[in-house]
Amino acid sequence: MTDWGYVGLFLSSFLAGSVIPFSSELVLAATLGLGLSPFICVTVVTLGNTAGGMTCYYMGRLGRLDWIERYCGVKHEKIERMQRILSGKGALMGFFAFLPFIGSAIAIALGYMRSNIWLTTLSMLVGKLVRYVLMVLAIEGVLTIV
Repeated sequence: MTDWGYVGLFLSSFLAGSVIPFSSELVLAATLGLGLSPFICVTVVTLGNTAGGMTCYYMGRLGRLDWIERYCGVKHEKIERMQRILSGKGALMGFFAFLPFIGSAIAIALGYMRSNIWLTTLSMLVGKLVRYVLMVLAIEGVLTIV
């Protein structure tokens, strides 16, 4: 993926943001190590990961729990648990869609609950942006030491 530069970074972050287990962090670190622009990398990885998260949102919005279990590997019980946690908090909980293991379930549950799409997208984007900015700062710090 690093051979493809920004396109590879976008694809890896899209896959990582969806239900497919993939590490956008490694590709991000590698692209930064190759000397690509940190600002563009953060922009690309954030947009890709948000787009991947929104695919989870739309899967939930379809409301086909059998598809979600079969194709996403997210059990109905996990979605119900996320709904109970998210109940009353709404779309702003999309901020936490960057979390490993439960981020996809959060996005699916928000879609299933038909939370406000614009607020969900914005809160998801902000959460992922904060995560990647902190990650790039940490990686840049390590790269300068090495």
